[in-house]
Amino acid sequence: MTRHLAHTRATCVAIAAVFLAGCTTFSKDGGFSSVSSVASDRLGKDAVYIKTDGDRDAAYKRTQELLAKPLGMDDAVQVALLNNRGLQAAYGELGISEADLVQAGRLPNPSFTFSRTHWSDGIGIGRTFSMAVLGVLTLPVASRIESRRFEQTKLETANTMLTVAADARKAYVNAVAAEQAATYAEQVKDSAEAGAELASRMRQAGNFSKLDYAREQAFYAESAAQLAKARQQKISAREKLTRAMGLWGSGAQYQLPDRLPELPKDRPQLNELETFAMQNRLDIQAGTLQVQGLATSLGLGKATRFVNALEVGYQNNFETDKGKERGYEISVEIPIFDWGSAKVARAEAIYMQSANRLAQTAIDARSEVRESYSAYVTSYDVAKHYRDEVVPVRKTISDEMLLRYNGMLASVFELLSDSRDQVSAVNGYIDALKDYWLAETDLQQSLGGRLPATPNPPVRAPATHDTDAASHGPAEGAPSPASAAQSVPQTHTEGK
Repeated sequence: MTRHLAHTRATCVAIAAVFLAGCTTFSKDGGFSSVSSVASDRLGKDAVYIKTDGDRDAAYKRTQELLAKPLGMDDAVQVALLNNRGLQAAYGELGISEADLVQAGRLPNPSFTFSRTHWSDGIGIGRTFSMAVLGVLTLPVASRIESRRFEQTKLETANTMLTVAADARKAYVNAVAAEQAATYAEQVKDSAEAGAELASRMRQAGNFSKLDYAREQAFYAESAAQLAKARQQKISAREKLTRAMGLWGSGAQYQLPDRLPELPKDRPQLNELETFAMQNRLDIQAGTLQVQGLATSLGLGKATRFVNALEVGYQNNFETDKGKERGYEISVEIPIFDWGSAKVARAEAIYMQSANRLAQTAIDARSEVRESYSAYVTSYDVAKHYRDEVVPVRKTISDEMLLRYNGMLASVFELLSDSRDQVSAVNGYIDALKDYWLAETDLQQSLGGRLPATPNPPVRAPATHDTDAASHGPAEGAPSPASAAQSVPQTHTEGK
């Protein structure tokens, strides 16, 4: 009867071990579905974890389709999510965390000890099966801790994905603005070169003062230097965008549009942004899970501080003179020198450290929201001022100057001078428009990757007569620096 009961208990233990071990398995997607859903919900984009050649071929095909046309802002973000290798490396954290979760949910392997001794009258054989009981007892708690850490890793990985998307968006804005500024700087340089040439010929003919000649030459020298600087900034901004999108080789030969997207007609009214950020930011959610996990881990540490190693073993020995010998043994670590106080103190210090970091993250997040929203409002108002005030006034001046020039009431140098005056206005609008899109990206990032929904979201205004002129150069109808330069040789011939 006793033998049958022992056999039944052993069978039950074996069945329970198999059941518990089989409950913890790897998921099909490795936790990536949560990252993909964040990309879809907050960015409207597809996040792809490239693991196989098929995944790589699909990402390459999608990338080529996006690069086949002038790259838009949203296209640049999607290309970055498909090709940024640093982001793909961050996705590996999901696999590491899930492996830890699976490992925590599995029973520790039992150990088997075999010994054989002999003496003059016979031999002795010892067989011992043992298992760490403490690991079995704390298995549910350890699984919950690792499960919470896995959820934390999902949030942190998704937040990394949002950061990569924001970096790509800002790199795109800087690249397009730099290319637009370089194009306009080249027009200014051509105009200055034509003016300098005309001034030189008139100086030789004795019809131009030394002071006016020096002014034209100085403006030409400065415009040449500004063009070289603008071209270098264009290259640097483009390469930064290329790195953000993870492109190389032929993929780096993408085409950018001539101008940035237009300023929205109206700025959306955003309220209670700090509350929205506290609920929406993934780094705060991840920090909360970390603090909760450490609190659970600390409770486990206090519970097991005195029983650090508890093992139960089944013995089956044999000696020639005694026959078979069965029994069990329990091995317990006796807390004589180490009572576990150092482990508990360390756990408490880590918990307080994590709690304070979470509080600081929340404080920083609120400050970032206020700062980014102020920059967003200011940059919109400045860009709107250039669009509705500065550019129309410059257009009126250019129209009047053109009428005077056509009526032979203004010289070509006055025409060129007016073109030079337009430089600051055009460059100012380009910079203001760039600052607005960068500020909007920073605001989105400070709020967790998206702006709160508005009842009537503003639509981007179509390119109007004035805004189109400001984006490409001086207002339509007035001579741009290039057109003014083209009129110089003809005027010089007539004067001669």
